Amino acid sequence: MKKKIAIIGSGFSGLSAASYAAKEGHEVHVFEKNSSAGGRARQFRTDNGYVFDMGPSWYWMPDIMESFFEDFGRTASDFYQLVPLNPQFEMVFSDGTMNVPQQYSEMKALFEKMEPGAGKKLDEFMKDAQYKYEVGMKDFVNKPCYSWFEFMSPKIAKSALKLDLLTNFHRFVRKYFTHPKLIMLMEFPVIFLGAAPKDIPALYSLMNYGGYKLGTWYPMGGFSKVIDAMKEVAGQQGVHFHFNSAVERFSIQNGKVTALVTGNGEAEFDTVIASSDYHHTEKALLPEEFRNYTEEYWKKRTFAPSCLIYYLGFRGKIEGLKHHTLFFENDLDLHTHEIYTDKKWPAEPLFYVCCPSKTDPDVAPEGCENVFLLMPVATGIEDNEEIREKYFREMIGRLEKHTGTEGLLSKMEYKKSYCIRDFKEDYNAYEGNAYGLANTLSQTAVLKPSLRNKKLKNLFYTGQLTVPGPGVPPSIISGKIAAREATKIS
Repeated sequence: MKKKIAIIGSGFSGLSAASYAAKEGHEVHVFEKNSSAGGRARQFRTDNGYVFDMGPSWYWMPDIMESFFEDFGRTASDFYQLVPLNPQFEMVFSDGTMNVPQQYSEMKALFEKMEPGAGKKLDEFMKDAQYKYEVGMKDFVNKPCYSWFEFMSPKIAKSALKLDLLTNFHRFVRKYFTHPKLIMLMEFPVIFLGAAPKDIPALYSLMNYGGYKLGTWYPMGGFSKVIDAMKEVAGQQGVHFHFNSAVERFSIQNGKVTALVTGNGEAEFDTVIASSDYHHTEKALLPEEFRNYTEEYWKKRTFAPSCLIYYLGFRGKIEGLKHHTLFFENDLDLHTHEIYTDKKWPAEPLFYVCCPSKTDPDVAPEGCENVFLLMPVATGIEDNEEIREKYFREMIGRLEKHTGTEGLLSKMEYKKSYCIRDFKEDYNAYEGNAYGLANTLSQTAVLKPSLRNKKLKNLFYTGQLTVPGPGVPPSIISGKIAAREATKIS
């Protein structure tokens, strides 16, 4: 039976859910509170010629991205050009730098040079990680996670021990490597999962395979090209988009969500899929008796960090700067402790710099640099301009030192900051989180917030606060799962 389905939000999970639901022949409408699609992956342009991706900048797991387009008879190359980055990124330490090469053979040689025997250990690590990737990303993460019985298939049961769900990532990495720089390199990818390595299951070594072994890529034109492509796919399926249309509340009738009230008035739907912030959707749009979770529940969850971002434009080129650079001169454990335990601004922060103009000349005026600074911070802490500026000065100083470039401030012709209060305002993000719910063991699979509303049979949730978790590929998968579940109900 053809249904009329509402999707709230047009981030990766919303676009994915909309596309899959429409492919099944349903009438699908996407409501977006902002003026353009993309959610955290929106893009903006400045009057003086800079083009900034607002959020995601790491294109990993290209096969997962490709599988989305293949489901609609297309390929990513139909929409944008992917280029491999070499080096994949650079890591800055207190006593030097390390470039991570594109070719795995070169990466293996780098490991062996830094720690005798580590090249062979890297092979062993990646073989294990590949197995987890193939089981985890193809089987494990594609479940709606209503019950543990979903994971009782012979393949998953046989794989249970090899998936290392009960081993933490911190300990797992140290089984293979002892050099502190190699350990930091291997632990870095799980930062995207929103928790300290000691709190992440070793299952997520699959991130190392999905990143380092499959490579780090860049979509020419920026990450918004991926959003544009997904929006086009959705449009080809007949999806209707409504921008500047914030959903204000749900109307509940006869145990079903039957209406949305938006800036455009009232519209009735058979099914609703909320790609909006899960906590906001329940607290602001649903009467209390229809919510899955209490406020106390959300307070007890471990959220991935927020972040302080600066979008910067510089006259002239910055020599010695790569496309991706990680500033890890300070203690990772201290920074993560201040994010998750102390909940305060970091004393000795780590941060990340993206300079896409090193690869893509179209994101900055000729001869100029487009620079994106990102520093992970705790959620829910004080956020004001004075604090932002303090850390901006520190990051610029360390950038100048690394590149040997003086006077960057005098060359800066564009500057915009983005932090906790902006995530709250633009995305209704709980406590200003940037990456969703952390993938800790106690928040994995069935232990995540439910994909479906337990009291209303036609309301579903998708995105980084439900299964399978944070990140671009998982969000796309989340949308597919939500659409599948929502369209099969009678």
